[in-house]
Amino acid sequence: MDPRTVKPWFTGLQQRIVERLETFDGQAFRSDGWERPGGGGGLTRVIEDGHFFERGGVNFSHVMGDGMPASATAHRPELAGRRFEAMGVSLVLHPRNPYCPTVHMNVRCFVALAEGKTPVWWFGGGMDLTPYYPFEEDVRHFHGACKAAVLPWGGEAEYARLRDWCDRYFFLKHRNEPRGVGGLFFDDHGADGKTDFDTAFGLTKAVGDAFLDAYLPIVERRRDMPYGERERDFQAYRRGRYVEFNLVFDRGTLFGLQSGGRTESILMSMPPIVKWRYDWHPEPGSPEAALYDVYLKPRAWA
Repeated sequence: MDPRTVKPWFTGLQQRIVERLETFDGQAFRSDGWERPGGGGGLTRVIEDGHFFERGGVNFSHVMGDGMPASATAHRPELAGRRFEAMGVSLVLHPRNPYCPTVHMNVRCFVALAEGKTPVWWFGGGMDLTPYYPFEEDVRHFHGACKAAVLPWGGEAEYARLRDWCDRYFFLKHRNEPRGVGGLFFDDHGADGKTDFDTAFGLTKAVGDAFLDAYLPIVERRRDMPYGERERDFQAYRRGRYVEFNLVFDRGTLFGLQSGGRTESILMSMPPIVKWRYDWHPEPGSPEAALYDVYLKPRAWA
């Protein structure tokens, strides 16, 4: 696989998403191009203190290096020491309104190279929703869009596999709870040689192209809902779970930091206002308790 054949789609996806989000928010995203000393670079598009988004970023990166980072070889020790080339688009959006969920989407490709050996390539990606005050209509809509994206590339069985993988991946083991209400996740797609390039890239494109229709209708419905200090306080508390997952478990964050990526771009996923409380639990029967009792329990929403 030649990464140059997929780069135009990744850069085009970033541009299309940013244009739609700028229209929705009413404020332009900042553009910040960067180069990586070890090879490659990227373009960070970020918004802070927008009219709707409190913080968010849509990043494109294309990096290469002489040695695979530990996060990339933990599940593939046979690739240790190979040169690599990685490319992808990653976004995280943190709305100000607590009734509007945080969202994450990532699509990526990776090639591991070694002299005299066949290159090993794969694709990965997915998207997941992290609400604070969920609405069943919104959760079902998001999962329905995820399902529609996957069905042409493997049917119901493949959708169920990627949905369940997402539930397992975005799980805080030290808290014994999911980060949010799930979505899709896949990795190593094509690495075993059983999936051809067009199929692996096709699924990846389907997921990336489905993002806007999965997310924007939700925040369009909820953006003008009134809220107060109580809702903002709970949002900040739950955002703490987001920080914990990204810094402890997230492969993309760990890969970026271990491979010498641009720290500002990698950590743009962090929410701007976060709180932690000691051994806090929501009041039974409260709207906050509904998140735990109803929604943070993986199920087939679509």
